[in-house]
Amino acid sequence: MSFPFELEENETLEEDFSVPREYEIDFSTGQLTGRIVEGLDAIKAWIWLALHTPRYRFFIYTWDYGNELEDLIGRGYSKEYLDLEIPSMIEDCLSVNPNIESISDYNFTLENDKLTGSFTVNTLYGEVETNV
Repeated sequence: MSFPFELEENETLEEDFSVPREYEIDFSTGQLTGRIVEGLDAIKAWIWLALHTPRYRFFIYTWDYGNELEDLIGRGYSKEYLDLEIPSMIEDCLSVNPNIESISDYNFTLENDKLTGSFTVNTLYGEVETNV
């Protein structure tokens, strides 16, 4: 008889690893499609939702979920400041997902007071090109 949490010689620990699952989103409309997707498609849906959810606004989400990009609107920050601050905000937003390894290739443009950006999210399931 062994202690309750000791492993027998031939036993191994299995990691609690499951494939991510999310409801599919039609990214052009922002509406749910009613289907469930897994793997990379699920991570794409999670990224889209996190980037479109303001942090601290909805009680259903923890304070770790969502982004704070809305705080930059109407502040008149310079392009140089935004180039430094936005990658930090995006990494803070997306790094809570354990399936996301890193974020790279940031590219931001500021035209007519509208800031758009693109970047690559490197996940356990592959790369995701993202726009915000």
